[in-house]
Amino acid sequence: MSFVSLTTLALAGMPGPACTLDLTEAVIVARGDAAPPAERTAALVLAEEVEKRTGLRWPVQQEWPSRGAAIAVIAGDGAALHGREVPARARTSKHEGYGIATDAADPARPVLWIVGADPRGALFGVGRLLRGIECRAGAAVLPAPIELATAPAYPIRGHQLGFRATANSYDAWDLAQYEQYIRELAFFGVNCIENIPLQDSSSPVMKVSREAVNRGLGEICNRYDLDYWVWTPATFDLADEARRAAFLDENEAFYADCPRLDAVFFPGGDPGSNHPKDVMPFLDALAERLARHHPDARIWISLQGFDAERVDCFYDWIDAHRPEWMGGVVAGPSSPPIPETRARLPERYGLRHYPDITHTVRCQYPTPWWDPAFSFTLGREPANPEPIRYARVHNHFAPYTDGFLTYSDGIHDDVNKVVWSVRGWDPAADVRGILIEYARVFFGPDAAEAAADGILALERNWAGPLAENGGVDAALALWQGLERENPSLAGNWRWQLCLLRAYYDTYTRHRLLYETQLEREADEALIAAAERGAAASGRQALAILARADGAPCRPELRERIDALCAALFDSIGLQTSVERYHASGAERGAVLDFVDHPLNNRWWLEDEIGKALAMDNEAERVARLTALGAWEDAGPGGYYDDIGNVARSPRVLHGEGLDTDPNMERNPNPGCMWWDGGRSRTRHSWITYMDWPLGLRYEGLDPGAAYLVRTTGYRDCLLRVNGERIAPSVNGTGIGEIKEFPVPKHLYRDGVILLTFDQPHEPGLNWRVTSRLTEVWLIRR
Repeated sequence: MSFVSLTTLALAGMPGPACTLDLTEAVIVARGDAAPPAERTAALVLAEEVEKRTGLRWPVQQEWPSRGAAIAVIAGDGAALHGREVPARARTSKHEGYGIATDAADPARPVLWIVGADPRGALFGVGRLLRGIECRAGAAVLPAPIELATAPAYPIRGHQLGFRATANSYDAWDLAQYEQYIRELAFFGVNCIENIPLQDSSSPVMKVSREAVNRGLGEICNRYDLDYWVWTPATFDLADEARRAAFLDENEAFYADCPRLDAVFFPGGDPGSNHPKDVMPFLDALAERLARHHPDARIWISLQGFDAERVDCFYDWIDAHRPEWMGGVVAGPSSPPIPETRARLPERYGLRHYPDITHTVRCQYPTPWWDPAFSFTLGREPANPEPIRYARVHNHFAPYTDGFLTYSDGIHDDVNKVVWSVRGWDPAADVRGILIEYARVFFGPDAAEAAADGILALERNWAGPLAENGGVDAALALWQGLERENPSLAGNWRWQLCLLRAYYDTYTRHRLLYETQLEREADEALIAAAERGAAASGRQALAILARADGAPCRPELRERIDALCAALFDSIGLQTSVERYHASGAERGAVLDFVDHPLNNRWWLEDEIGKALAMDNEAERVARLTALGAWEDAGPGGYYDDIGNVARSPRVLHGEGLDTDPNMERNPNPGCMWWDGGRSRTRHSWITYMDWPLGLRYEGLDPGAAYLVRTTGYRDCLLRVNGERIAPSVNGTGIGEIKEFPVPKHLYRDGVILLTFDQPHEPGLNWRVTSRLTEVWLIRR
C-alpha cells in the first residue's frame, strides 16, 4: 500500500509581513447544522480553546459580520460560504488536507479562511491556527500570515491511550479529560487513537467504569471524526475451545456496544504466544463477529515474538487465503524488521509502525548510552521528551509504512507524541519549530521559545556521562527562570512535567557526584586493611558509605521533586509512586520511589564487607577487603572498563550516529537489568551491561610486557584479540564471576590490542538469561 505524498505548499499572493491580524473581536462563521458533525466540532474547538487562553468568547454564527474580522471554517468542495466565495488558494483535494488563507480585500472586514478538504481537514486546520495564534488575556493576534495548502504525508497518525491499570495516568481520567487530550492531539494532525478495552483489572484511581470509557471513546472519535482502534490480545491458548468461544463472545459484546470502531489490532505476541496456525483461523472467526456491527472495520495483526517458522507460516496463510478482513500488519517491539516486512507483505495490505515512545530502557528504542544513574532512578517510564531522537526514528522507518500508532502508557511521553504526529504530517518539519508551536499552544506566546529550548535542554541532559554534564544545572536554571516569570503556569501539567525532569536530573547529578566520592573514600579505607586491621577498615568504610543517610544532598531540590509529583497526581493523575500515588508497579513511572536509590555500590559493599568480616582468619579478611577496595584497579599499565556505564567505558568502541543508525543496529547500546523490583543489592556494573560491544581498543602498550584480559558477565565470552580467538584460563560463568584470557605476545607487537567478541549461539533463550559482558580489565602482568 503506497502512502500519500507530502503536499505542503506555500502559496503566492499572501499578505505582506505588515499584515498582523488582530483577532480579538473576531467571529467564527460556519455552516451550522448543515455541516457534518466533525466540521461543527472544528468550529466549536476553535471557540472553546481561544476562550480558555484569552477569556474571549468568539461567537459561532451562520452569517458574515458587518464589521471586524471573521474566521471562516468550512469543509468540502463548496464554492462559497453564505454567499462569499472560498479562495481557490485555500483549497486542497487531498484527504484530510486543509488550506488557510487571508482575504483582506476589505480591510475593515478581513476573513481568515480555514478550508478542509473534508471535515477532518477542517479540524486539523483549526489546530494549525491554534498553534500559530498568540493568545493572551483579553487578546488574540495572528502575528504573521498563515497561507498554505497542506495534506498529510502518511494516512495513519495516532497514539495508544489505553484505559488500563498498567498505564501511569490514563486510568485516572474521566471522559472529559480523555476528550480534552484527544482534542489537543488533533491540533497536531492526529487522526486515530487506540484503546485497550478488555485488559487489566480496575485500579484504585479509576473514576469511570471500563464499559463507560470503551463506549465513550467511540463517541468522542465520532464527534471528531477520528478513527477508533482497539488492542485486544489473546493471552491464553487458542486451542482451548471453551476459552476461545468465550473470548469471541467478549469481543463481540464490546463491538455491539461501541458506536464507532475502525480497526482491531491483535498482537501475535507480547502478550500471547499462540502459533499462526491457531491465530489466523481465530481472526477469521473474529472478523465475522466484527462485520456484524462494524462492516467497514478491519483487523490488523503483529508478528511480535514470531520465530522464522511462525513468520513463514503467517505469510503462507496470507498467500493462500488473501483475507478481505485484514487491514495489514503492525510492526512493533520484537517484530521482524520493518523493511523485511514491507517486502514480504502483499501490496494490498497496510503496514503500521507501532513504535514504543514511552520507555527508555529494556524496550524497542532505548535511550542511547544512558547514564546508569538515570537507569537506577528515573527507570523505564519517566517524563522522557526526546524530540530530536524520535524525529530521526520516525523518518528512518516511515517510508516503509502507512504511518504509525504509537505505544504509550501515559502522558509522560507527551512531547514525543507531538513530534511523531507532526512528522507524520510533514517529515521535513523542523523539530525546534514543532516545540515552539507546542509551547505556544500550551504555555503561551511569551514563554514559547524559551520553553522550546528548555525541552531541547532536557533531552541533552541525557547525553553522555551525567557527572560531566554541566548542562544539567544550566537546564534547571533556565526552567527556574521560566518558573519565576510564568507563575500562572504552575498548575499546567505539561509545565509540571518539564519542571520535574529539570529538578530530578539535577538532584540526581549532585547525588552522583557526592556518592561517587563517598565510594572512593570507602575504597581507600578498605585498601588500608593490611595496615589498620580488617575490623577497623571495614567499620570505617561502612561509616563513610552511611554518610549518604545524613543531611540530604541538595534538600531544596528533593523537596521540589516531592511537590511536583504531588501536583502531577492532582492535575493529570500521574502516578509516580506505588504506595503514595497507586502506580501499578515499580517499573511503571514510579520515579519518586527511586529518587534516592544509591548511585554507588553501597549496598554491595555493605553486604560484602559483612561477609569478609565473618571470615575465619585475619589474613582472609584483609585479603577480601583489599580486593573489594581495589576492584576496579587494573594496576600499573592496566585499564578497566565498566561496559554498561557510558561514564566508565572509554575504550569501548561506538558505531554509527543516530543520523544514520537511529535504531542503533550498528552501535550496540548498553542495557540495565531489572532485578529484585529495581532494588537489587548487586554491584552496579553487573546490573548494567552490554550484550556485545563492537570492541575495545588499547594503544601504546608495551610489546615486551605480558598482558591478561579479565572479564565479568554471564555465561559465555567468546573473545578475540586482534582477530584471533583466545581461550580462557579461568572461566567463571556466573554473575560477577571472573574469566581470564592470557594474551599471546605476538598479537600486539605494534602495541595495539583490539578486543572483539563472537556472539554465542543461544537459540530459544530469553534475553534475560543470554550471555552478556559487564566488565573488562586489561592487566599488565
